[in-house]
Amino acid sequence: MKIGVLQTGSVPPELVDRHGSYVAMFEKMLQRADPAFTAELWDINLKGNIPDTPGDADGWIITGSRHGVYEDHDWIEPLKTFIRTAYGTGAPMVGVCFGHQILAEALNGKVVKSERGWGCGIHEYTLQARTEWMDSHQDTIAIHAMHQDQVVDLPPGAKVLASSDFCPYAALAYGETAISIQPHPEFTADFQREIITLRHGTAIPAEIADKALAGLDGRTDSEMFGRWITNFFRHAGNRPRAA
Repeated sequence: MKIGVLQTGSVPPELVDRHGSYVAMFEKMLQRADPAFTAELWDINLKGNIPDTPGDADGWIITGSRHGVYEDHDWIEPLKTFIRTAYGTGAPMVGVCFGHQILAEALNGKVVKSERGWGCGIHEYTLQARTEWMDSHQDTIAIHAMHQDQVVDLPPGAKVLASSDFCPYAALAYGETAISIQPHPEFTADFQREIITLRHGTAIPAEIADKALAGLDGRTDSEMFGRWITNFFRHAGNRPRAA
């Protein structure tokens, strides 16, 4: 399957040589589960490259970003329009971090800079619902997080898949053709360590960064969630689409 990656942010330049772009991270995540998956870049953030139609790829991933969905950028509204069009046709979509937030905003939810502050490092979430594409049976998932903003009002019809005390709406499903998650299943521990270190004491308060760094050797379910995403794309891709 060809997955279009709607890139809404960029890896810090000093980390690209070691870790690759966000598109490369997602392709690696998908191919660990199924080598038949490929990723193609649409550079939304830097070039405003909105796909012509939702049919330009077999499914879509919306990436994380340093921007907020409530900020005034000329690519925000066109991206929301594309999301609504894709959702209306049943095109499979996965939102991650910023992607999770803008999918909610596009479908009439609400996102704010949370009073809970920074979530970074490995966070654990309780699964609230089961789906056909979840092929492992467990009660919690642990994944790398990196965010301040959160979804605070659910869009109509959204179902909570995973939550925590810190992030009540950590993963959402919109029917059977769109899902989103606040943390980053595409992140590795090495990348997370470097990006936290880069932002230590500046963007991320030192106390929060130190706590996150100390826990990065813990278990994560990122590989499993990456497999779930490929399962989701296959499941959603087999459903008929609207014209």
